[in-house]
Amino acid sequence: PYADDVEVQQPDEAAKTQQIVDIMLAANKANADKHRHGIRDAHAKIHGVLVGELQVYPDLPPHLAQGLFAEPATYPVIIRLSSAPGDLGDDKVPTPRGMALKVIGVPGPKLLPGHEDDLTQDFLMVSLPTLAFGDVAKYLEMQEILAKQADAPDVLKQITATFARGAKEVMAHLGIENATVEGIGVDHDHILGQTFHSMAAMRYGDHIAKISVAPLSEEVRELSDVKIDPDGNPSRIRDSVVEFFAEHGAEYEMRAQLCTDLDTMPVEDASVLWSEEDSPHQPVAKIVLPRQDAYDARRRVYADDVLEFNPWHAIAAHRPLGSIMRCRIPVYESSARFRHEMNAVERREPRDASDIPPAAS
Repeated sequence: PYADDVEVQQPDEAAKTQQIVDIMLAANKANADKHRHGIRDAHAKIHGVLVGELQVYPDLPPHLAQGLFAEPATYPVIIRLSSAPGDLGDDKVPTPRGMALKVIGVPGPKLLPGHEDDLTQDFLMVSLPTLAFGDVAKYLEMQEILAKQADAPDVLKQITATFARGAKEVMAHLGIENATVEGIGVDHDHILGQTFHSMAAMRYGDHIAKISVAPLSEEVRELSDVKIDPDGNPSRIRDSVVEFFAEHGAEYEMRAQLCTDLDTMPVEDASVLWSEEDSPHQPVAKIVLPRQDAYDARRRVYADDVLEFNPWHAIAAHRPLGSIMRCRIPVYESSARFRHEMNAVERREPRDASDIPPAAS
C-alpha cells in the first residue's frame, strides 16, 4: 500500500538536482542558439501529435479502480510522440522514443506548484521499461555523459547508441569509462508498435504502480515487429506516423503494474525492472485515436511550443514517486520557462477539448 514514507530523500539530492538543472539549461540555451528557437531539453524532436479519447474501463476491481480510474469515464487526450534526446537529430541515430499523454478535464487540485487549478493529468512514458540511470545521482552522471556528446558527429552518436549495451570500448572514443552506459542501446522499431512505460513509479490511489501503454488494435499490434529504415530520410519516423494515420485509426491499452514488494520493486531506483510474474500489467483504460493528420501544422506548433508535459500535472492519487520524479519539478520548470520565454509564447494548459487547435480540413 502507498504511504508517505515509501520515499526516501537521497544523499545530496538537492545539490545534485541543481547540477542537473544547470547542465540541462546550458544545453537548452546552446540548442536554442543553434536552431534560433527554444526546444525541449529532452524529447525535443516531435514525430506526431494525436488527438483522441481515454476511456476508463467499467467494472474494474477495487485495487484498479483508483484515482483517475476510479469510475468509468471518457476524457479527451492529446499525445505527443518524440525521440528522447534534447536536440533535433537524424532518425538514423537509434534512441528511445517517447509518448507524452495529456488527459484533459480531470477535476481536483493538481500537485504542480502554480498549476493547482489546472484540469490536466499527464503521463510521460518511454519505449523502455526502466531508466538505466535510475536515481538522481546516476541521472546526474548521465547528463554529464550527454554533455560530452553534445558536439559529437552524428555517426559517433549512432555508434554510441547502437553499441552501448555491450561495447564499452566504443564509449572510450568519447573519453567515457563508466558502467552506467550499459543498456542505452535501442533499435529502429516502428514507434506505433512499441509499448511505452512510465519507468518510474507513481502513487496509484491506495497503491503504488508503474503505468504502461501497449498496442491494442490489430493495425498497431502488427507493427510491433516492424523496423523502420531511415534510408537517408532524417524524418522517417514522422513520415511513418503520418502515413499510418492517414489510413487507419488506432487503439492502445493503458495498464497498471502494482508494486507488491518494495525490496524487489523499489520506488527510489527506476533502473530496477519490476517482475511481471510477481505483478502483471493489468488493463485499466483504452486510448482511442481516429484517423487524422498526425502532423497538422497548427497542432504541431501547439504541442511543441505551447504545451508542457509534466508528471507533476497530477492529482494527489497519482503523485510521482522517487528521486527521479522529484528532480523533475525544478528541471521541467526551468526548461518550460526558458522555452516559453525564448519563443514569446504564453504558458497555458488546455481546459477542454476545444482548446486543442482543430486540424486543417
